Amino acid sequence: MYTIRQAMKEDINRMAQIEAICFPEAEAASLESFQKRFAVFSECFFVLEVDGVVVGHINGCTHSAPELPDALYSDASLHCPKGAYQTVFGLAVDPQYQKQGYASALTRHFIEVSRADERKGMVLTCKDYLVKFYESFGFTYQGVSTSSHGGVKWNDMLLTF
Repeated sequence: MYTIRQAMKEDINRMAQIEAICFPEAEAASLESFQKRFAVFSECFFVLEVDGVVVGHINGCTHSAPELPDALYSDASLHCPKGAYQTVFGLAVDPQYQKQGYASALTRHFIEVSRADERKGMVLTCKDYLVKFYESFGFTYQGVSTSSHGGVKWNDMLLTF
C-alpha cells in the first residue's frame, strides 16, 4: 500500500537522493535546486510513500504557456502561480521500488491535482523510451524539443484538459 501526499520541507533531501539515483548528473536536479524550487512552488511537489518511506516524487512549476523552456529549470522566479499549464520537471521512483505502478500513480495524481486547479493542461519533456508511457495518460507528442537540458535529446509532450 502507498500514500501520495504534498511534499514537506523535510522530504527535500530524500527527493534529491532519489533524483541523483535515477538521473545522470547532468540531468538530475541538485539538492540546492530542489530547495530553491520548493521555496517558491512547494504546492507543486508530491511524494509517494511506502510504509512511511518516500520512494518517489513528481514536481514542476506552473507556466503561462504550453511549453517547458529550459529557463524554468534554473530560475524558480519564472513560476507563474496562476499559470494555465502545469509543467513536470521530474518524476522519479527509487529503483528498489520501480515496476510497481508508482510512477503511474504519481502521474495520475499530478494530472488530477492540475485538473482540480483548473489548469488548461500539462506539459513535459521526456526521452524517447517514455513517449508511450506519457501517451497512455493522454499526452500527445509535439515533436523533438528545443531543450538542451543535460545535453540530451528530449521530446515535447502536451496534455490538454
